[in-house]
Amino acid sequence: MAELAPQLRALDALAVHDGHMTRAAHSLGIPQSSMSRRIHGLEKTLGLTLLIRDGRTVRLTPAAARLAERARDPLHALEAAVDVVAEEADAQHGIVRFGFPLTMGSGRLPTLIAEFHRRAPGIRLQIKQAHGSQLTADLKAGDLDVAVVIPASDTVRHSVIGTQPVLAVVPATHRLAGRKRLRLNELRDEPFIANPMSYNLRQLTETWCRTAGFTPSIAVEITEFATVRELIGRGLGIALLPHDERGTPDTVEIALTPNTYRREIALAWSPTAATPASRRLLRYLREQF
Repeated sequence: MAELAPQLRALDALAVHDGHMTRAAHSLGIPQSSMSRRIHGLEKTLGLTLLIRDGRTVRLTPAAARLAERARDPLHALEAAVDVVAEEADAQHGIVRFGFPLTMGSGRLPTLIAEFHRRAPGIRLQIKQAHGSQLTADLKAGDLDVAVVIPASDTVRHSVIGTQPVLAVVPATHRLAGRKRLRLNELRDEPFIANPMSYNLRQLTETWCRTAGFTPSIAVEITEFATVRELIGRGLGIALLPHDERGTPDTVEIALTPNTYRREIALAWSPTAATPASRRLLRYLREQF
């Protein structure tokens, strides 16, 4: 049965080339003798006569013509699948499904992605941004190959590659906007803008504020980090956020003291990251962080 696909491919080539054995063999890049052996082997497997000799050409029997027609699309699909797998086995080409957090959409990581593309233009990245728990779930399900995740999760293979400082972000007109550093308890009376509780940063905000001696008053809950900054700029509240290279002119970032308000950044991968292209991306990101 292992020879069935090449035998059917030979039959299809004969049908396409109107029974001309030499042309069909040439189209497959094989000798005419190999072509004949494949057809004979298929006849033996099926117990059918597939060809009728007609001078230098052959004619397909009606059964052979029907078989060639029905096998054509599945054969092409099989060849396409093999091409995809072969491409993925090439460290210079292939597809890598890559994810990273919503809070890392500006600055260093996009720069690294652009540099990786310049170094490996044949590798196509399918990129997804999501919060950490979703990225981890996608890795576990095999829907992502490689991801930068915050925080690290013991449920997927990973290595810690850095930390992400978290800052206080306030309106540019805020009474504390001129400060270089501040303590978290100085924000106890401020309205907070925060993500839903399923987000790691919201959980940390609640924990850090309680440790500082107060419960944050959440004025607005929202999932999109860029919109959090827009609302801060319009005076709806303050937030604890990572640094954003893009910033907004109506907001100010202030460092928190002590310097312990930070999150671990991890590079994680799923079992699907065994392809050379995925391993190349993993190696590159480890070297850069």
